[in-house]
Amino acid sequence: MEFTKKTLANAGISNKIVLVRVDFNVPLEEGKVADDTRIKAALPTINHLLGLNNALILISHLGRPGGKRDEDFSLKPVAKRLGEILDREVKFAPDCLGSAAVDAVKALKKEEILLLENTR
Repeated sequence: MEFTKKTLANAGISNKIVLVRVDFNVPLEEGKVADDTRIKAALPTINHLLGLNNALILISHLGRPGGKRDEDFSLKPVAKRLGEILDREVKFAPDCLGSAAVDAVKALKKEEILLLENTR
């Protein structure tokens, strides 16, 4: 039996803007990432897509803020930590909807990364 499903390796995704759902639901302590294991787990996918001249929009959730904006559950520290790990800028949009997110996506260039604020 032949495997016919598309994988990241054979999907031919290059020179695109790619929306990537990542699991960045990481513990924060005093506004900093306390355990970056989940961030590091996403690196092979992120690096593969960047290597194909893609721009990446990353989306994730963090915690359970109950549908209300809560700075304790912001992904901003995650964007900072990802940037440190990758040794490159990771742009951050303060919302996952609305004009701030749209403008940030429109400004994205090849091989840039944008993390949208908590999808919860």
